[in-house]
Amino acid sequence: MRNIVKYAGIGLLVLGLAACDQKQDEAANDNGVSASQSTQTVTLMDGKLSFSLPPGMSDKSGKLGSQATNMHVYADETGARAIIVIAGDPTNDSLDVLSQRMEQQQRNRDPQLQVVSNKAVTLKDQPAQQLDTVISANNQTSWSSVILAKVDGKLLTLQITLPGDNQQQAQSDADNIVKSITLK
Repeated sequence: MRNIVKYAGIGLLVLGLAACDQKQDEAANDNGVSASQSTQTVTLMDGKLSFSLPPGMSDKSGKLGSQATNMHVYADETGARAIIVIAGDPTNDSLDVLSQRMEQQQRNRDPQLQVVSNKAVTLKDQPAQQLDTVISANNQTSWSSVILAKVDGKLLTLQITLPGDNQQQAQSDADNIVKSITLK
């Protein structure tokens, strides 16, 4: 569980770094994802994970310097919309137990946290857990959907963070990304 907290902390750091980076990226990155205006499919973990990257988002993983290769970050140019994918360590804990721990740790860090749902979901016939939250701080609201799943016994965490000013739109946008996830 310490690793999940560590990765969640890294994720928050990534969002902060992405928000500070206003540089325009014109070239495509190593994964073939560019900052174009069309939806693209991202494939990771030797083809065991794929999802649709919304228009305007591109790979920002290289901007993190020498971070571990098991973390991938996709964001828009402002950093307000981001998807963080972390391939974690093997775990024997169930997804609902891991999700409950993550929820409790987030509540401990942020008393403003509003949990919208913490539920079991199925992604293309694979079990997963989805934790949807809203966080308000500094007059800004963010929607977060965290997907926990296991791939080859390893914990996969996919966090989708979107501006939450229009909560219904943010939820719809996050759900579209979640529906595009394929696990093998």
